[in-house]
Amino acid sequence: MKKEEDLIKKNIKMVALDLDGTTFDSAGGISEKTVATLEEAARQGAHIVVSTGRSYASLPQHIKDVKGIEYAITSNGAHVNLMQSGEQIYSDFLDPEAVKEISVLKDETGADIEVFINGRAYVDESYYRDVEENGCPYRNATYVLWSRRPVANVTEMMLEHSGEIENVNFIYPTLELLEAAKPRVKAIKNANVTSSFINNLEVGGPNTSKKTALLWLMDSLGIDSEELMCCGDAPNDIAMVELAGIGVAVANAWGGLKDHADYITASNDDDGVALAIEKFVLK
Repeated sequence: MKKEEDLIKKNIKMVALDLDGTTFDSAGGISEKTVATLEEAARQGAHIVVSTGRSYASLPQHIKDVKGIEYAITSNGAHVNLMQSGEQIYSDFLDPEAVKEISVLKDETGADIEVFINGRAYVDESYYRDVEENGCPYRNATYVLWSRRPVANVTEMMLEHSGEIENVNFIYPTLELLEAAKPRVKAIKNANVTSSFINNLEVGGPNTSKKTALLWLMDSLGIDSEELMCCGDAPNDIAMVELAGIGVAVANAWGGLKDHADYITASNDDDGVALAIEKFVLK
């Protein structure tokens, strides 16, 4: 872990923020302090970038309302969007052959899947109705029902759009099922596998990641990695936290992220992102 006094000397020009578990509190909200700090950082000239596993359509209005957030890296790096308009300025998709493997593994490993296409997430209607009726013990059911679109057969839909799949989430009702399935999911050819919450495995293209999307955006803006600060909480944030001149993990981070961070801030429920920005970005 780098010395704090050395980190403070860096000239940070871009701040990339994971949302769930990082910028958002445990209820999915964002504090007034965090909003004010992000807006001040933007006013001082920093590029503020959301970097999330969510699709663009799953971004709540309260993050779009924060003044100064310019870009949204969505679906774990499959797209870079202009925050306000949603326009896609960069895209990367799954290999159609990997999509075929996913269709087989869904049933063979006992998973439900969420399929991300054109900025939206789709699920089987049976899964959606189960969450609607019974809730979800490992996830915010209200978020699932708001952000996911039910379809009769999500596997068929995925195969019909095999050339335009941004991301596929394998979701397992138990950790035992997930651990049993993990080697097979990670063996999917031409794919990148990560995780953003404890019961899922997320499959994207071989070069799809928050890091890759950030590198593209940084190159287009003329920003060096030493001028980047990234904040995250989960395994799908590790690569971008390692990339950054200042890689920040919130106190509630899991899955080994803290081992890759330069600095550990307070938790997502204690304004950890705002405190890190105050310390390293605001002048």
